[in-house]
Amino acid sequence: MTLSSAARAAALALALAATAAAAATLSPGRQAVVAALGAGDAAAGKAFFFARHTGGKADTPACTACHTTDLTKAGQTKAGKAIDPMAASRAPDRFSDLATVEKWFRRNCTDVLGRECTKSEKANVIAYLLSI
Repeated sequence: MTLSSAARAAALALALAATAAAAATLSPGRQAVVAALGAGDAAAGKAFFFARHTGGKADTPACTACHTTDLTKAGQTKAGKAIDPMAASRAPDRFSDLATVEKWFRRNCTDVLGRECTKSEKANVIAYLLSI
């Protein structure tokens, strides 16, 4: 079953409206990150975050290799360093500085994917993490 162009446009409009409404409740720093990356798709971000990827390091085939599957809890790097929870609801200052967000995406995407994440992938992951 495929969606018509009108149905796809309506779904996109609803998603953008929901993203805009959610962004209005974000801190100014988080609003700046969302504005820089664009409106993301939280469902696509969740799928990306939990997916197993190829191309990166063998011991980090997924974001969950370090960040765990319960993003309200702390994770741990392969070197044993604690990682604060990824869920925005548990880390009020996380995702509020674009330079820091970009630094960690660059490092982590290279480890997991063997390349940098695209702007769309980053927007989707941020949309997901801000939703939990």
